[in-house]
Amino acid sequence: MKIEFERLNHILLCIPPGAEEAARAFYGGVLGLKELRETGYPLPNGAIWFAMGDIELHIRAEEPSEQSQRHPAFEVKNLDAAREILEKNGIAIRQDSPIPDRKRFSFRDPFGNRIELIEMLA
Repeated sequence: MKIEFERLNHILLCIPPGAEEAARAFYGGVLGLKELRETGYPLPNGAIWFAMGDIELHIRAEEPSEQSQRHPAFEVKNLDAAREILEKNGIAIRQDSPIPDRKRFSFRDPFGNRIELIEMLA
């Protein structure tokens, strides 16, 4: 018997308390994600939810802690366009080690979360 995973449902990223509007500006403005305001129920712990393709991105305030390498990885259709958008908004790009059959890089959002973007080549 095994767990049969179907897909990634959501990712939770943390922001410092009081940074909710900055999070909306970055995720809704810079990244262009649609905020999910009409869920039919109150969002837990003051979370902010965004639609990201067929998954959800959940943002919640927590006390800051040391940066880590923990991160979500999101597949994108055009990595070069994503890089251009981020760089135009002053976001530093980190070129990650190469992996066959994909292009990728990572960046930190304004709250220190590491995010990886991947474009599949095969």
